[in-house]
Amino acid sequence: MIITGSASQTLAASLASETEHELASVAFERFPDGEQKVQIEDTVDHAIVVASTLSDSSHVELLQLQDAAREAGATEVTTVIPYMGYARQDKSFQTGDPVSARAMARALSTGTDRVLTVNPHERAVCDFFDVPATPVDAASHLATPLDSLTDPLFLAPDHGAVDLAQTVRDAYGSGEADHFEKTRHSGTDVDIEPSDAAVSGRDVVLVDDIVATGATMSESVAVLNKRGANRVTVTCVHPLLAGTAQLQLFQAGVEAIYATDTIERTVSAVSAAPAIAQKL
Repeated sequence: MIITGSASQTLAASLASETEHELASVAFERFPDGEQKVQIEDTVDHAIVVASTLSDSSHVELLQLQDAAREAGATEVTTVIPYMGYARQDKSFQTGDPVSARAMARALSTGTDRVLTVNPHERAVCDFFDVPATPVDAASHLATPLDSLTDPLFLAPDHGAVDLAQTVRDAYGSGEADHFEKTRHSGTDVDIEPSDAAVSGRDVVLVDDIVATGATMSESVAVLNKRGANRVTVTCVHPLLAGTAQLQLFQAGVEAIYATDTIERTVSAVSAAPAIAQKL
């Protein structure tokens, strides 16, 4: 039975349809003092808890859902984390800093037998869990809404993410994959330009795992437009899109933004459910 967190209801429903599992009834409540409570209103055998952890509150909610699943009778709990918050804090950046991804992973391990997480920022995050944890790659599904691209070029934000661009390119079926080079001259002066491929007259698809503020992506779009790109589309697995991120991207000249439903936004054009279903 699939049990959804409050931030993952659409994805959970899609996963239920994809796997033919039942979708549990879940109630969410908040007490006057701010504490939250969840209740699973069904008897559960094998629980598949689906919950993105977008906030501190959603981390607490996921811990409660895992515990509630056990109270509802689950003898096995699989936790699906479509978007794992704190995953980018995967190392101690200076003395005294926490490795927050490790702390969160250890906490979530206490209530589950197994974890699946979609396109973690670093796959090594899965090693922080005390139970078996498997990354799920949903990037190929970002090619689904792309249509009739002219001499397409798929660009990653840096060399480390070029595999994402290649995945989307391969799923689309044609085009080149490349990445941006960033040259930092000072704390605020950074040059961004495509590594090798020419962009003039071509449809360019920017591919990233996460778009947060949209600032760097907007700079990249501006560079592409100056170099004569035909159309620029932004794709990402996790559309955080904080604040005015979408506005910035459209002002920069982006034609469309496509993302998955690991974070449920208006731009969530495709579902990560088929990719998750393959790993369950």
